[in-house]
Amino acid sequence: MLKFTANTMTPPAAVLAPNPPIAIDTRVLHIVNGEHFSGTERVQSHLGRCLPKFGIQADFACLKPGKFAAMVEDNDGQWGIAHDASMTNRIDLRPVKQVRNLAREHNYQLFHAHTPRAAMITAVASTLSGIPWIYHVHSPASRDSLSKITNQVNAWIEKRSLRGASHLITVSESLRLDCVVKGVSEDRVTVVHNGVPEIRPTRSTTPQPGGKWTIGIVALMRPRKGLEVLLDALTKLKGRGIDVRLRCIGPFETEQYLQSIENHIERLGIANQVEMIGFTDDVPKALSQLDAMVLPSLCGEGLPMVVLEAMAAALPVIATRVEGTSEAITHGVEGLVAEPSDPDSLANEIAALVGGKHDWQAMAEAACDRHHRCFSDLAMSSGTADVYRSLLSVTRQR
Repeated sequence: MLKFTANTMTPPAAVLAPNPPIAIDTRVLHIVNGEHFSGTERVQSHLGRCLPKFGIQADFACLKPGKFAAMVEDNDGQWGIAHDASMTNRIDLRPVKQVRNLAREHNYQLFHAHTPRAAMITAVASTLSGIPWIYHVHSPASRDSLSKITNQVNAWIEKRSLRGASHLITVSESLRLDCVVKGVSEDRVTVVHNGVPEIRPTRSTTPQPGGKWTIGIVALMRPRKGLEVLLDALTKLKGRGIDVRLRCIGPFETEQYLQSIENHIERLGIANQVEMIGFTDDVPKALSQLDAMVLPSLCGEGLPMVVLEAMAAALPVIATRVEGTSEAITHGVEGLVAEPSDPDSLANEIAALVGGKHDWQAMAEAACDRHHRCFSDLAMSSGTADVYRSLLSVTRQR
């Protein structure tokens, strides 16, 4: 029976990487979607960059062409290698042989899947190759989107595929409990909190209570992120005479969704208060130009990377009470927590911060300190490396 010390929920102190870097003795192939570069892909990129400091080479098999694979290549091997294992459709199993052959060619000892689609491919590749595999639960598949059919399909694929998984990593305690409730034995699941680099950019200004504030949402814009709720909250703030501007940072999942948001902004009459920035590869810089980061998610969050990035940047966060967000943000300490799908609740929390009910500087420092203690990229990579080594140690003994 496997038992991992990473199951303890005592927040780790900042983890220091081995110095000097140790020799690579383990090679892991991550099976990922790859078409976007949002929260899940940020986890993957940080693991690819940091795991070699713990003696582990992490490479990627991308099931969809897109931004993640391009960014891995642009980083000239610093994040590992991105292999093309593209699927032509959702049920295309041809990448199974590609993944198996990659394992043989590059001597990968472990597979690590990150999505239901990846789990489907990895489960079969593991059976054919005899290589154990880990599944990384980034969000609850049954509540990952606003489409009931999509959620049902993803949850079914995930459940069927995970029967053969050697171990599960969840990014939050709430997701660990969700897995256990669904029948996964406790000794098969370990919490490894997400982590991001300790980047605190220099700010040129500090917001003043009652002044003009710029808040921002940083995300891959899709319906479950709650952007409509944030726009409705912005309208309510305008009605109260509170001067707040919104900066939307990140791409839209589809052109249709972008058009619907633009129409919504037009109907609300707040076009002069909203700025669309699009994708950025320098999130810390974008955060340094905000007075608060807002993430009004409706559902489907494990432990949002952008929340951790804002904390590292010493920027107060206003988020909603979904899944693992509350494990990072204590209401009134590192940030504020509103109710999901509730424009009034969100508007009230924004107004409380803008109006000076909370000490912005104290909240910013508390966020930065908690990130340093609990949510660094090295802490995440160290916890992941511990799971790898424990699993491989048991596998070799069989």
